[in-house]
Amino acid sequence: MEKNELFILWTSGDPVTSENMVLMYATNGLLHSYWDNVTVIIWGASAKLVTENEAIQLKMKIAREAGVRFSACVSCAVNLGIRDKLEALGLEVRPWGGPLTEIIKNDRKLITV
Repeated sequence: MEKNELFILWTSGDPVTSENMVLMYATNGLLHSYWDNVTVIIWGASAKLVTENEAIQLKMKIAREAGVRFSACVSCAVNLGIRDKLEALGLEVRPWGGPLTEIIKNDRKLITV
């Protein structure tokens, strides 16, 4: 477990919030050394947004180049019928219910947007 690690639970399908909070803070958090590691958990409406919005995909590419890790909830991906699209974008798609519960129970740093 990293001491200076941040998780961002990204559930918003709003592109303005996604670009100007989630992706901006995740990227700058690493570029400005606020955090050693940043993981963005793509959950719900954000998963659909990621597959449909090229501007968001570009911001994610920039974030990845800065070192941000992205991982999508497999249940959401299956429910929305977009697992293949997320994987085609090079995203990890995995179960997140248990790991998210552990993050919360262990008082790790988590922002939910």
